[in-house]
Amino acid sequence: MTELPAEFRAFHQLYRGVYVHWAELYLSNRADAEEAVDQAFEQLYLAWSDVLQHENPNAYAWTVVKHRTIDYARARGKRPTVVDTAAFETTALRDAADEIGALEESLHIYEAIRALPDRQHDTIVLRYCLGYTVSETADILGVTEAGVRSTVRYARHRLKVALDRTKGEDKR
Repeated sequence: MTELPAEFRAFHQLYRGVYVHWAELYLSNRADAEEAVDQAFEQLYLAWSDVLQHENPNAYAWTVVKHRTIDYARARGKRPTVVDTAAFETTALRDAADEIGALEESLHIYEAIRALPDRQHDTIVLRYCLGYTVSETADILGVTEAGVRSTVRYARHRLKVALDRTKGEDKR
């Protein structure tokens, strides 16, 4: 058996935990998340020299992991569950005086997040659902910190518009 390249081993060590954390949110199962991420790393390993030639290997790897997770869910007849899982795990729900109202609001927020364009969605999930810092999110996605801040700003604006629209519909 050949030894894995040092760069690949380092990349795997740095990002496997992050990727599994993200995939688990979507697959609602740690074992499934690990399997999906391991499949992604197998794909990355087989093309490692090409991956390193990309302008941004982190961004490329993120795309592979994301697609592998989605493919894994589809192959098993699952749908991504970030909305279902995250809505029930918020601190606001645990501390809310009106738990039903807080749950409705939480569900509206996560539905709005799910409707965001991919980059905004990924950034919001990493920053606010999984709690990564701006710097960590930038590193994971392979973008600049300024790019993360800008994406968050646009996503928050979209979320505000979507939630204002939802509130208007609820009052009818």
